[in-house]
Amino acid sequence: MMRALSTAASGMDAQQTRLDVTANNIANVSTPGFKRVRAEFAEILVDVERTPGAATSANTTSPVGIEVGMGARTMGTSRLHSQGDMQQSENPLDLAIEGPGFFPIRTASGEINYTRDGTFKTDAEGRIVTSRGEPLATDITLPEDTLEINISADGIVTARVPGEVVPVEAGRIELASFANPAGLVALGGNMYRETTASGQPVLGAPGENGTGGVTQHMLEISNVKIIEEMVDLIAGQRAYEVNARVIKAADEMLQQAVNVR
Repeated sequence: MMRALSTAASGMDAQQTRLDVTANNIANVSTPGFKRVRAEFAEILVDVERTPGAATSANTTSPVGIEVGMGARTMGTSRLHSQGDMQQSENPLDLAIEGPGFFPIRTASGEINYTRDGTFKTDAEGRIVTSRGEPLATDITLPEDTLEINISADGIVTARVPGEVVPVEAGRIELASFANPAGLVALGGNMYRETTASGQPVLGAPGENGTGGVTQHMLEISNVKIIEEMVDLIAGQRAYEVNARVIKAADEMLQQAVNVR
């Protein structure tokens, strides 16, 4: 009975983590470039009272063993980097990556972080920056009197300025690819940082080194499927309730044992 209490409690804790992850996915269903997270679980320990094949007498062995699990625990939260749906935009600096890859972003401290969020803007100096004002790692600056911006699928940024027939090339957007994108650590604000699990970034033009192309006037929205999340939410809630009932049943059995005269 005491083991049932701790086992069910571990199940409730695991389902709480599952519900927390699902709630965060639902909250970010409209966040550009957000990648849904999946909680993964494993059995904690197994109490082996008798192994399969153990001797039951001088001439016989047991075809099965006696094993009792001791609950569940969260092994990790895996971020699924599948392609999100595309949404058209009128902003010429809204960019979507069609395929693998990340935009390298230079932070105020000089570090390089990575994002799939392509909602770019220009700052007072004409640099292409994120919504937080952090520039692309390639530091692309548009002319002050730019009339029109054009960004090709391979990342070349050109600007049309007054008095010039041929557009001026302002720079080229690079993308970063990783051997294991799931190993990136999320920093919030749609940003990721490399880790030893993700591997070193491989930089190159869009379409190179296994990266996708860049599409202008488009945004990649979250890859969260609201119906799937709602089903997972209900399943997690029911599993939590069942574990709570196990605790209640074990408590009642323990009470009966205590009241035995």
